[in-house]
Amino acid sequence: MSSEQVNRVAFDLFGLPIYWYAIIMVSSIALAMYLSSREAVRVGMKADDVFDFMLIGLPLSFIGARIYYIIFNLQPYLADPIQVFNFRAGGIAIYGGLLAGGAWLLYYCYTHLINIWTFLDIAAPNVILAQAIGRWGNFMNHEAHGGPTSLAFLEKLHLPKFIIENMYIDGKYWQPTFLYESVWNVLGFILLISLRKKTNFLRQGEVFLLYIIWYSFGRFFIEGMRTDSLYLFGPIRVSQALSLVLFIGAIVVFIVRRRQNIPFYDRSKGQNEWII
Repeated sequence: MSSEQVNRVAFDLFGLPIYWYAIIMVSSIALAMYLSSREAVRVGMKADDVFDFMLIGLPLSFIGARIYYIIFNLQPYLADPIQVFNFRAGGIAIYGGLLAGGAWLLYYCYTHLINIWTFLDIAAPNVILAQAIGRWGNFMNHEAHGGPTSLAFLEKLHLPKFIIENMYIDGKYWQPTFLYESVWNVLGFILLISLRKKTNFLRQGEVFLLYIIWYSFGRFFIEGMRTDSLYLFGPIRVSQALSLVLFIGAIVVFIVRRRQNIPFYDRSKGQNEWII
């Protein structure tokens, strides 16, 4: 193993190791909240709408991500149930977090009379940016990589030396799938922000639907390269199956809503009503 590999522990705090993964995840979430609160003001909502949602939505999302992971990787937790609460050992899945957060968002918007499509539109680009940043937490943990590859292949990608060095794990070089997804998500962020700025181009909800389409398309193929996937049954990977469902579903909803008289996404004023 290379002597230049990063240490997954950033520092110790009163004897407790603080991992880079945690620092990167918290930072990415904080950035997404900040950017979403700024956009909320532009569309006529309040910045506090974002922070109030996240107050409960964030812990619920982590719990959902944990439950999702456990459901599809049940055997180890049946053998040692106390490990269910051992969050420091890892074991969360982003789709579980998005599903739990989405369920809370439905309730939150309904009870606060907020246009849910507008809320989803202001959040979507920042969520995919947070996902792009969060993948570097996987890099620091030396996880979420693809199958074995060669040093020559990694060098052909013109990757920085520190990435190549840290793809050498357990005596082999591995595909940097964390990087593939991070780059894909950054491109998605740029696309969504660019389209959202166009006046009378996207209708309410379409920023969010394009996020689902973009992310699920890339995740389907990148997930197929990973070595740590959760499986539904046989060779069917959970994240690939869900990505396919979300990809098709989002396209159908996009087409159906385009045929309706849905208002355009308006950055000059907001509409505080419950709309699905």
